[in-house]
Amino acid sequence: MKFGLALFSVLLLFLVSCRPATPVPKPKGYYKIELPDRAYQSFAKPGYPYRFEYPVYGEIEEEAPLDASKEEEAYWINVRFPELGAKIYLSYKEVDGGEGLFHLLADHYEMTMYHSKRADYIEDFALQRHEAGVYGGFYHVGGDAASAYQFYATDSSRHFLRGALYFEVTPNADSLAPVHVFLRKDLEHLLKTLEWSQS
Repeated sequence: MKFGLALFSVLLLFLVSCRPATPVPKPKGYYKIELPDRAYQSFAKPGYPYRFEYPVYGEIEEEAPLDASKEEEAYWINVRFPELGAKIYLSYKEVDGGEGLFHLLADHYEMTMYHSKRADYIEDFALQRHEAGVYGGFYHVGGDAASAYQFYATDSSRHFLRGALYFEVTPNADSLAPVHVFLRKDLEHLLKTLEWSQS
């Protein structure tokens, strides 16, 4: 009797344990991103109304004016990071009086807030470097927005520089988080070293 009960228990255990298991999906994983060693070089091209330091792993791309008759677009450049699939778009405008500055600030605000559709939050930080005559704002756009960082810098009377960081991939805050954190320091360094040319 004991032998029969033991055999029945083993058979029952065997039948139960051989049932196909419910598949459990593996959590999403992301590729490891190799970040370069941080070092900087100068952008100080003659004739340009601004200069700054940018990373050695970045490349300057000069944008051709959209319309050859528009001189204000002549100083638009990009800082491209080919290894990271990212680009900082820099557009420069000359301030034309107080009303001109108001319109430039309004345009910047509108372009930044456009990302609020996909953003989880938008944090803003004031930029004030009195010794260099550089004032502005830095915006961190959280979540799956197309641009994680937006900023502007001005001397309030003549110069206005706007910047935005974009990636060449579909926005995903989780997978891009290490690169966002890494490039934020480079953006902050660019703004800390930004100076207006005297010419």
